[in-house]
Amino acid sequence: MHEQPLLTLRGVNLVYRALPALRDIDWTVTGSQQWACLGPNGAGKTSLARVITRQATHFSGELVRSGALEDRGCAYVCFEEARALCDRDRKLDDSEQRADASDPGTLVGDLILNGRDEDARFHDWVQRLHINHILQRGLRFISTGEMRKVLLVRAILSDPALLVLDNPLDGLDRASQAEMRRILDELLHSSMTLVMLCRQPEDIPAGISHVMVMDQGEVVAAGCRDQVLAAPNVQSLMNPPAGILDHLPHPSPRAYELPQDGPLLELRGVSVRYGDFQVLRDVNWIFHRGSHCCVSGPNGCGKTTLLSLVTGDNHKAYGQDITLFGVRRGSGESVWDIKQKYGQLDNQLHLNFARGMRVLEVVVSGFFDTIGLFDDWGDTQRDTAMQWLAALGLADSARESFDALSFGMQRMVLLARAMVKSPVILLLDEPTLGLDGHHRRLILRAIDHIAANSDTQVIFVSHSAGETPACINQHLRFEPRDDGFEVVCEA
Repeated sequence: MHEQPLLTLRGVNLVYRALPALRDIDWTVTGSQQWACLGPNGAGKTSLARVITRQATHFSGELVRSGALEDRGCAYVCFEEARALCDRDRKLDDSEQRADASDPGTLVGDLILNGRDEDARFHDWVQRLHINHILQRGLRFISTGEMRKVLLVRAILSDPALLVLDNPLDGLDRASQAEMRRILDELLHSSMTLVMLCRQPEDIPAGISHVMVMDQGEVVAAGCRDQVLAAPNVQSLMNPPAGILDHLPHPSPRAYELPQDGPLLELRGVSVRYGDFQVLRDVNWIFHRGSHCCVSGPNGCGKTTLLSLVTGDNHKAYGQDITLFGVRRGSGESVWDIKQKYGQLDNQLHLNFARGMRVLEVVVSGFFDTIGLFDDWGDTQRDTAMQWLAALGLADSARESFDALSFGMQRMVLLARAMVKSPVILLLDEPTLGLDGHHRRLILRAIDHIAANSDTQVIFVSHSAGETPACINQHLRFEPRDDGFEVVCEA
């Protein structure tokens, strides 16, 4: 007997920001199949997920959902959902009107339960994903990896007919990735149908039976897993050649002077506590000239808090033994005095960046440290920006719309933006997060190019099991202890 489809798409097209995101998609999913949608950044995977989960409704073509799918629904776990929830909490934050000056916002436990009572399944999943210690914490106060786990538990407990997971291993430390792989294997052998969005073949679990490969909004290949992954056109799509890197431009003039000697950053016996929660305890770290440091540790260990102390964003630096660029913190220097010495790149900057700009304008905005371009700029800034685009193999993209580039190419453009002002330190917080294998290799190669050919030093933050740049010669590791984390520095 022929199995009835769970989901069918016929001739689906989607236009997003005046650009085609999906082109004539035909696809059928049955309840006995487990699918992965594979493709590089910009392939159209997220647009497809938004259509089948009814988050995007302005498409043409036909979407047919079975009665089972209509009854039990579809759950979608993605980074954009996490961002939307946190943005909502920020808008509703009423800390300034509260006597205790603290608004935790939506609590993790409340988000997971979504109005249901606690039961054995809730406690089992919370225990398995090691998030019981954050149930009474607000969403804005948990790490990216912890948020990923929270949204997954909420989705599983809703018992959907179809579960769509957008790169579920992203943002997880090594131990969490291993546990997530075990959970995915369990889900793939359950009555639930999964569609996984993946950027590289090695992220596809063994339990996936079918693969659809996409590129630029079109289906390149679809069918049984092994046959599709072995196809020559799929192999060439997922492993394109890398472009040629050019010479780095001459450093831009700096509007400040550094001490002739001594370390760039120095923290001695630094501790940070929020209420009853101890984030950092007795941290000692010296970042010497010539160092390129990798800061690593599990989700929620305090890496982001540590970075906020050295970039001037955290008021808890005052009164502590922290020296930045030869100046004791709290000696009268402004946050701007500190920030102008950094070039920064992180996922939050990328996702929040102003729309409607050309690539050249995005890079020029790095001179002013603005998310958008609001200041006058001239030939000097233009020429330097063009030279940095050429240095990173992006010269041909200068006049293109930033929005029209793939996610991976946008990340490369933002790296050029971070470097135009010749920062003393290039601070990279999970710069490969969200990138396919090709663009991950491109950005690591570019970081090494910068480290080898400029006086900018690199701080590379990572909690995933991915690669690090070859230039790294110092490691700052957050290692778990019974009472929290110990920060260990190794050269």
